[in-house]
Amino acid sequence: MVDVNTVIGDPVETPDGTVIVPVSRVAFGFAAGGSEFAPAGAREPGQDHPFGGGSGAGVSVHPVGFLVVARDQIRMLPVDGGQPVNRLIDMAPQLLDKLKSALSGRAAEPCGRDDGRDDRPAATDPTGTPDTPVN
Repeated sequence: MVDVNTVIGDPVETPDGTVIVPVSRVAFGFAAGGSEFAPAGAREPGQDHPFGGGSGAGVSVHPVGFLVVARDQIRMLPVDGGQPVNRLIDMAPQLLDKLKSALSGRAAEPCGRDDGRDDRPAATDPTGTPDTPVN
């Protein structure tokens, strides 16, 4: 039968402490039907009619993704790769953290030179000859 371990699988722990939990989608359905048929020449009351019927059932289990629980974050990694927009939304916090660390590292660096010289590249005119530095 289907139980919780079918939908949320058994967790697997990696050597670095990350826990990976498989997640699946389970779907099932049932159907039944029947009908009585009158014989072609029989019109007498009380005569039994032939009966036809049937039933069926189906179950499907599809993997959805993996829930990855690390020390400082929890992520859902879809099996199908997801659409690009969903992936961007999922990666947005990481991108913001990297951007913040890059900008804070830049703010700590001194701007320009201390000896008064301009370290920017010289501008060139359309002929390709160097011109005076742009200030």
